[in-house]
Amino acid sequence: MAIIIKPIVTEKMTGLGEKLNRYGFRVERTANKVQIKKAVEEMYNVQVVAVNTAVVAPKLKSRYTKSGIVEGKTNAYKKAIVTLAEGETIDFYSNI
Repeated sequence: MAIIIKPIVTEKMTGLGEKLNRYGFRVERTANKVQIKKAVEEMYNVQVVAVNTAVVAPKLKSRYTKSGIVEGKTNAYKKAIVTLAEGETIDFYSNI
């Protein structure tokens, strides 16, 4: 079971990475902080200082179609914000 699903690469998370040395990842819902820390350290060869997690609630969506209003919601997911030790960085674009 892969703990880390994918990195979160948004404008806000890139700013956190540059200023505060924090990086975001989308992770499995059942993963805890210790498992996330170990997975990030093994995958990127860095030292993790802290891990913060949050479960992102689904957003309600509705569309107006020919057959009427279609309502639904997005999927809920868990994200982890990882703080690295001083001087450590993660380059997500190195293997593109």
